[in-house]
Amino acid sequence: MQRQFFLLSRRTYATSSAKAVRLAFDKYPAKVVANQTTKSPLIICHGLFGSKQNWASLCRAAAQRIQRDIYAVDLRNHGDSPHDKRHDFGAMAQDLLVFMKEQQLEQPILMGHSMGGKAVMTAALEQPTLVSKVISVDMPPVPLQLSRGFATYIEGMQEVDRAKCTKQSQADVILQKYESNPGIRMFLLTNLKRQVDPSNNNNNVLSFRLPLTILANALSNVGAFPTDTINGNTYDGPTLFIGGEKKAAIKSYFPHSQLEVVQGAGHWVHAEKPDQVLRLITSFCQEN
Repeated sequence: MQRQFFLLSRRTYATSSAKAVRLAFDKYPAKVVANQTTKSPLIICHGLFGSKQNWASLCRAAAQRIQRDIYAVDLRNHGDSPHDKRHDFGAMAQDLLVFMKEQQLEQPILMGHSMGGKAVMTAALEQPTLVSKVISVDMPPVPLQLSRGFATYIEGMQEVDRAKCTKQSQADVILQKYESNPGIRMFLLTNLKRQVDPSNNNNNVLSFRLPLTILANALSNVGAFPTDTINGNTYDGPTLFIGGEKKAAIKSYFPHSQLEVVQGAGHWVHAEKPDQVLRLITSFCQEN
């Protein structure tokens, strides 16, 4: 009977309007405990070039511990969610707020890594009364200059698309020219999808499901923080920053925040130190 608690509900939506896209998501239902009040859900957002599947292991583990439904979403232009020319945090925050409304999620905890961290912070600052808590993983609420590496990854993925590879190993060989770290290459390769080559309907090829041109044009937006749209708002609810820097800037937007630095971890802290991150998330979610 316990296994049923970890079945995933998968849904993919089409674009609903010019302002918001309807986000694809995986739902990890809470373990049902008799005579226990239902707790507000946790919504998790990935970073640039990521997807909801990157969080699957952590979501399964967290569903046991925090006793609340978990929704891992694909942000616009990522994973199974629709593509849209607009890719900035105002748009991503709107997508999240529409998702919360359509799924009837009251007072959720919003959590995001990197780009997803800025998306959830923007949503909380724009509509603070709709969010119970915020967790940002390795991302403070400040503009940051993206490293040249992100543009380089897009160049590598574009070369893979032009090569019309039929095997993942072929795509990996191409990406080696752009990134030596096999872990990062494997992360990027999770976005490969087998499709029919328009020039040869009988020949299936691998290509990236990411809208690479849109994302290339949006890199400056991803590095920014939307101070123009949040109008000097603050979010006064409990907020956890895992990793990250610039504590003064954090407090100016999130006065009731705490910072937990995970030693020995880099940008993908949740992948490098999953047990420590899970403990921090669990403790924070359980606090009253």
